[in-house]
Amino acid sequence: MALLNSHSINKVIAGLAVCAWLPLANAAPMFTLSSPAFNDNGVLAKKYAGNIKENPACVGDNFSPAFSWQNAPKGTKSFTLTIRDVDANHGLGVNHLVAYGIPASTTGFAGDALSEGKGFIGGSNTMKHGYYNGPCPPVGTGSHHYIVQLIATDLAPDALPKGLSYEQLFEKLKGHAIDNSTLVARFGE
Repeated sequence: MALLNSHSINKVIAGLAVCAWLPLANAAPMFTLSSPAFNDNGVLAKKYAGNIKENPACVGDNFSPAFSWQNAPKGTKSFTLTIRDVDANHGLGVNHLVAYGIPASTTGFAGDALSEGKGFIGGSNTMKHGYYNGPCPPVGTGSHHYIVQLIATDLAPDALPKGLSYEQLFEKLKGHAIDNSTLVARFGE
């Protein structure tokens, strides 16, 4: 029976390490969404809240946060970006942004760009607008969670008509979503 010397053992260990690493070397980089305005599960600053003067909960400037993303999956032709308050309306939710038809060459939006309605096809959010409407959670309802979801699709940027609701958009995305990335923002007291 042959015994392995330390040189042989080191070769075996090195070989095992390479074998364990190979699947990771071929893995695609992770599709990520980020914002300089908040960390994942972070609190939004007041300026990002809505500014409807008739609503005492709308105390902000309606300034949309900046977003950026990287490592879009292979086959991406367009993106959708939605912001949904999952705690609003007694858990039924409120949609603050429904944006789609974002060209695959786009890697983000500057601060306040989503409030202007440029660079995307505007869907119909809960307020019936095709652009960003900031948070306005009723006073005393606690901190609300805003899910920011970016979806890479195989649809051409002009494939969907303007004005789709959140529900209509997600129905149209069936069979066309490639991957997604999300962030959570919190706002309210």
